Amino acid sequence: MTTTDAFAAIADPNRRFILEELRRAPQTVNDIAAQLPVSRPAVSQHLKALLDAGLVSVKQEGTRRIYAVETAGFFRVNLWLDQFWDG
Repeated sequence: MTTTDAFAAIADPNRRFILEELRRAPQTVNDIAAQLPVSRPAVSQHLKALLDAGLVSVKQEGTRRIYAVETAGFFRVNLWLDQFWDG
């Protein structure tokens, strides 16, 4: 498994959109792809980058893969950002 830097992962506007949608509710690739002007394989690649960065999780439900926000990944990002607010 390759680990992607979380900041590199969220630099892409499509990935930020995906994260915003997943924050509302867990979704499948098809659910997400229906909301974006990119192909389903492109959405899968974006989700892989977010998975590698630890920002989303996936669980298998039958033949469907359900993606959700991984709060632990955002906790690490938040810890890094918080150091700039100490003063």
